[in-house]
Amino acid sequence: MSGLVNTLVIIAVIAVVVVRQCSAQRISGDRRRWVLPGVLLVMALREPGLVDPHHRMTSVVVLGAELVVGLVTGAGWAWTSRVWRAEDGSLWSKGTKATALVWAGGLALRAALYGVALVLGVHQGGPALMTALAVTLLIREGLLARRAAAISGPHGGPVVGAEVRQEWKDRV
Repeated sequence: MSGLVNTLVIIAVIAVVVVRQCSAQRISGDRRRWVLPGVLLVMALREPGLVDPHHRMTSVVVLGAELVVGLVTGAGWAWTSRVWRAEDGSLWSKGTKATALVWAGGLALRAALYGVALVLGVHQGGPALMTALAVTLLIREGLLARRAAAISGPHGGPVVGAEVRQEWKDRV
């Protein structure tokens, strides 16, 4: 795939993610939430530019740092998202202001890593960014699913650490 197509895919995914983050999203048991990160990961691993062939070791270290940033960003995103059970029993999540700060921090760290790679002469292409974004989304989905599972039923009390808000989804 060309660099332009990779760039467009990355921009589209970020747009979808930001829209999801800013609006209330129903957490359901279906597997559709795992499709986007899975597709990103497959696309990234199929591309030849994941590791710079001229600077293999340095490239792997930078990629590892990128994956750690993705992991931390995904975990922070999941932990700062509000999760609640509506009156109809459905589970919902929505990003908060802290979530936006986590995203901004993750983007700043990624920009810094890109700058370090540039100074070291390492070429980081779209596959590295897609892999890190996939890791971010996978971690976020996994932790959100875990948090949602910790919320008791609509008539039971909340589990420690889980925020329960009773409200109609139309008001969300």
